[in-house]
Amino acid sequence: MKAPSSILFIRNMVCDRCVRVVREELTKLGLDVRRVELGEAEIADSEMSINLDAIRRTLEENGFELIEDRKRKSIEAVKLAIVKLVHHRHDEKPLKLKLSAYITREVGQEYHGLSALFSSTEGVTIEQYYILQRIEKAKELLKYGELTLSEIAWQMGYSSVQHLSGQFRQVTGMTPSEFRKMGKAKRVGLDKVGA
Repeated sequence: MKAPSSILFIRNMVCDRCVRVVREELTKLGLDVRRVELGEAEIADSEMSINLDAIRRTLEENGFELIEDRKRKSIEAVKLAIVKLVHHRHDEKPLKLKLSAYITREVGQEYHGLSALFSSTEGVTIEQYYILQRIEKAKELLKYGELTLSEIAWQMGYSSVQHLSGQFRQVTGMTPSEFRKMGKAKRVGLDKVGA
């Protein structure tokens, strides 16, 4: 029988490298790390108590933050669900589910309550945060130069190139074509989007 475990919720985990760093750092602390994925780590409870101060310090030294507040955990769960949806889907097909249904399913909480909490705390709505993440992903794809604008619009779930272009201009102040021509255009880190 497996020993009981604890879930640590961690802010600013946005990529596979983050997962690796968190796993390595928690292991260095002598913790029995069972699972690490974006936004959370599961560690086995042992006879010795878990030193949250050491975990907090180690995470902060590596640019992460241990989340202990229940409301903050919910907000980070929403952000994480959106980052996974936009940046870590491997099927490359557009989402067929409404964003609200997806968030409810992934976070396991009622969307209306999450939406109100998210907006009051983050200063943007969940939908606006989703748009900002989509535009950041579109910037990445434009920078690579491997896909046409039509392919990017389809992959990102936009109904048309015009819809993508309109949102892109609204967020960045330029069209996708202008952005692509800039070459070394500035992108924003995923943990800084919406901040």
